[in-house]
Order: sequence, then structure tokens, then C-alpha cells
Amino acid sequence: MYGLVTRNAEEVEWSEFGVGFYEVKDVTGRAAEPLPNATNMISCFGDTAAADADPDLVPIDDDGTPATREQQYFDWSYVCPTHREYRAGLFEIIEDCATANADVRLDDVGFPREGYCRCDRCDRRFDEGDHDDRVAWRAAEITDFVVDAAGRVPGTTYLTLYPDPYPEHLYRRSGIDVAAVADHIDEFVVPLYDSHYATTYWLETIAKGFESLLAPTDTPFAIELYAVDVDLDDLVHATEVAETYAENVYFGYDASNAAAAIRRKDADARGGVTHRPDGDDGS
Repeated sequence: MYGLVTRNAEEVEWSEFGVGFYEVKDVTGRAAEPLPNATNMISCFGDTAAADADPDLVPIDDDGTPATREQQYFDWSYVCPTHREYRAGLFEIIEDCATANADVRLDDVGFPREGYCRCDRCDRRFDEGDHDDRVAWRAAEITDFVVDAAGRVPGTTYLTLYPDPYPEHLYRRSGIDVAAVADHIDEFVVPLYDSHYATTYWLETIAKGFESLLAPTDTPFAIELYAVDVDLDDLVHATEVAETYAENVYFGYDASNAAAAIRRKDADARGGVTHRPDGDDGS
């Protein structure tokens, strides 16, 4: 199945796409009303607007460096996943989305990077908890969030994964214990974004890595490709690579280019079939 990630409400019903993901809350903090005809999508702990408005929400590392877009490696600002009031607000958004449409996608779940967070609240919660290992404690926090969030979704629950399938990298980077959350997730989504896709060996390598990582969970995964201003032939080729490994392929933020790639791919497939009358072996 092909799908689309979009901020444009009218695009979720385009016939080329079997599912339309509509951004109700994105990493900038921009908010929109959930749609009844879309799988509504929520950036959970990526929220530049909230971080700008209240610096106390922002995760910090041992050196006190905040996880904001002004820092190296961060394209947007983050909110600490242990902030209970912020979590409560997320649960309200998830419930609103699930009321509009039973299927919901959870995006930007987890801690921003290794070493985060060392705020006073996280230090206190770790000290008061049952874990001796900080990495395991972080994973327990994220698992608890995913369980609570998924419990509010009556339909299909999607969870976006950072595109790093190396052993324990998601666990140590984001606090996502894949095995622990898999029972609560119906499909993982892996964004593999490039502005060209001129070469795809890296795409195949990462896709194969996720195939191996997720195989023990029996939870399917989809690959999300970037579609904005990507050459059509390159996007078609990337789609062919992605669907070799993933259950579904989704396209980000350019419905026209994505639909054109799907039509081109379908036309190429039909063009490769030769139909002959019965009894004609072609000799």
C-alpha cells in the first residue's frame, strides 16, 4: 500500500494513496484540527514552539546543553518526555485524534539523543525509581508513554522510528525498546529521506537492517520517502527498493510528485506484460 504524509487536508483523499497521514501537531508546534478521513499524526516530543515558550520543558545533558534547534544535530527543539503536564496535554490531543478517526500515528517519540535528559525532574525520577541503569530507566519511561498513548487509540497505532537499525542504537539514543513497545504498535514507520535518491544502496542497507531488527517482533514496518522536488525516475527507483523490504511505502509532503511516481511505476509494470491469444506461444 502507498500512503501520503501531508499538511493539506484535501490531499488525504487522493485515490493513489491507501492512507493519508495528516499532521495535527508537527515539530514546529503548529496545530490543526484532526480530520475524520485521515490517520492523524502527532509530533509528540518535538515541539519548537513549546520549547521557545517555556525553556523549563527542554531536555538538557550533563553539561546543561539544551536540546534546541540552535544546537548541533537538532533540526527542531524538544520537550523532556518525563514532563507530566506536557504528557497529559499530548494524551488529550491523541484522544481528540482518536475520536475523529480510530487510527493515529505517533511521531517524534523518545529522548532527543544520548545523554538526555539530566534535568532536576529526570534526576529525581531516576533516583526514586527501581532502575540502577540510566539507559534502562529512560527506556522504561518511553515504554510507559507508548503503552498509555496506544491505549487511547482504538484503531491502528503507528509509531515512527528514527532511521538507525544498528543493535541497541534506538534503545540508547531515544529510549525506544523495540521489543517492549511492539506489542502495543500495529506498524512502525521509518522515514528514509533524501532530496535526490540518485543512489539507493544506503536505502537498501537501512531497510534491510530494519527488516532484521523488527523480524522477531512480527510487527510490520513501512518506509517513508521524501517526495518534494525529487526526480521522478529516482523516486520510482527508491520506491522499488523500499517496497522490497517494507510492508508499505509512504511519501512525504508532495502529493503530486508521489502520485506521479505511483502512476509511472504502475504503467511500467503493465508495460512489461505481453498478452497473447490462447494457443499462441509467441513462436
